[in-house]
Amino acid sequence: MKIEKESFNNYVRENVFDTIRKYDLIENDDKIMIGVSGGKDSILTLHMIHSYKIMNNLDFDIEAVCIDEGIAGYREEGIKTAKKNCEKLNIPLTIHSFKNQWEHSLDEIHDFYKSTCMPCGIYRRYLLNKISDEHNCDKIATGHNMDDEIQSFLMTFARNDQNKFPKFGPKLDKIHENMVPRIKPLWKLPEKDVGIWCVINNIPIHDEECPYSVTSLRSDVKSLLNKIEEEEKGTKNNIFKSFMKTFNVKQEQVSLNSCEFCGQPTAKSPCKACEISEEIKKKVL
Repeated sequence: MKIEKESFNNYVRENVFDTIRKYDLIENDDKIMIGVSGGKDSILTLHMIHSYKIMNNLDFDIEAVCIDEGIAGYREEGIKTAKKNCEKLNIPLTIHSFKNQWEHSLDEIHDFYKSTCMPCGIYRRYLLNKISDEHNCDKIATGHNMDDEIQSFLMTFARNDQNKFPKFGPKLDKIHENMVPRIKPLWKLPEKDVGIWCVINNIPIHDEECPYSVTSLRSDVKSLLNKIEEEEKGTKNNIFKSFMKTFNVKQEQVSLNSCEFCGQPTAKSPCKACEISEEIKKKVL
């Protein structure tokens, strides 16, 4: 099927801009930190927020951060792509690594866990918030698309982890002085459309799958949803609509404290990042 470039670009732009406007994701005088991995979702987020600022003549600042987990043969390409796109848009980029923060890379600790995505996710979220807070940012923009939200919802539902339900939606509230709220401009944009946008606009992206992603529950849920969608078109959209109706009423937010060791926001001290770091130290010794 041939895709008309201008029409498709307008569709993507309207989808993302509508989410930003409807949920007040960005306001004048905001300072937005965009988490950029070099993959298609974060790169589209980078370009859309930049376009939103220029096309609407708004006054807010944009920065980007790339987290280097330390995955040999994989992360280097993502960092190059992040740099290339940030330079093109004249957006300052900060690069910070697990190694610099905790003295070990993901490659060095992956054997300690059944799913490498667990410590990786904890560390990435920690650094995204820490760096954004240090840069005095008002919000963190992530590249979570509609498929990501559906996957997270089903995983949380399957685990009966009710504490995570308040984290769904395109915008999270500020619930701790050092917790920078997250926004998701691609919240209602299907993953396949993200990929198409990058291809038809010849945008450089890092399109390899993380070598550790096969160890995650998310990988299984993603494959299952894609299989069902192939057999029954519209399933993902139906799940998303059902999810929006079910969780339209705002959930009670979890109160946060500060970690007694690092000072970062956490529901329970020590925070997960400090907890697994201590576990790793014992295993290394």
